[in-house]
Amino acid sequence: MTVHDIPALNATLNGTATVLITVGFILIKTGQKTAHRACMLTAGVVSAVFLIGYVTHKALIHGVHTPFGGAGFIRAVYYTMLVSHIILAMAIAYLVPKTFSLAMKGDYERHKAWAKVVFPIWYYVSVTGVLVYFFLYVWWPAAA
Repeated sequence: MTVHDIPALNATLNGTATVLITVGFILIKTGQKTAHRACMLTAGVVSAVFLIGYVTHKALIHGVHTPFGGAGFIRAVYYTMLVSHIILAMAIAYLVPKTFSLAMKGDYERHKAWAKVVFPIWYYVSVTGVLVYFFLYVWWPAAA
């Protein structure tokens, strides 16, 4: 594995988190609390591993920005998505652990209230994380 493989690994981790978050949502809606808890905790671990991979990649490339190769309308779409992704990703770094802690303490009413807000944000960040990868490395890579 090289430094160039990390973005694909990170996108895979984000995709995996998205699947786990989706399954966790379905599990709680069908009353399967124990399975929901396991699924969401796994999603949290996967997201944490992603964060480690992301920070490691940025450190290894000395923070160099990966240029976007798209132009015109798609460029505006990409940067709008990227900015919203970054802002919300910073928020979930607090929101997800806080939501988890409420459940771990047994404060299920507050956990449920927080999760109604946190779930769509975490979901958006996970999905757009995968999209950022595809925009940068697959669909519109910058010319070398």
